[in-house]
Amino acid sequence: MDPARLGAALATHMGTQAAQHRPGIVCGPNLGCWMRSGNLRCPDLSFIAAARVPRTPEARQGFFRGAPDLAVEIVAPTDRPLRLVEKLRDYFESGTRLAWIISPVECNVVVHRTLEPDRRLRVTDALDGEDVLPGFRLPLAELFAELSFD
Repeated sequence: MDPARLGAALATHMGTQAAQHRPGIVCGPNLGCWMRSGNLRCPDLSFIAAARVPRTPEARQGFFRGAPDLAVEIVAPTDRPLRLVEKLRDYFESGTRLAWIISPVECNVVVHRTLEPDRRLRVTDALDGEDVLPGFRLPLAELFAELSFD
């Protein structure tokens, strides 16, 4: 299953929720975020709460200062587990409140509230934006089915 297609499908669902209720903005992989460590990270998909979105044109110049409220990483065949841990460490130390690590191959999602995994969702479960992206709920079966052309 193509990670880019999965990211686009998830971005569509998250973007629809954000557009309807305006809790913040959904950004794709081009959003660069400056971490407290000095690293520049680009999550595959991000959500930034409205209160944290830069308001002035000057503040919108360059990369975002801080981590997104929700960081999504979609595991690609070339991703190394240690690299994902380093990204998660940066995200949480810089203010991320929720992270989803999505495995298109295994059709599951590991949910993080800290560096340690909180829970593993299977295809019978649903992604939930919890208090970070309120009202967002997407059955994983629906997300993964959108990417199947069998």
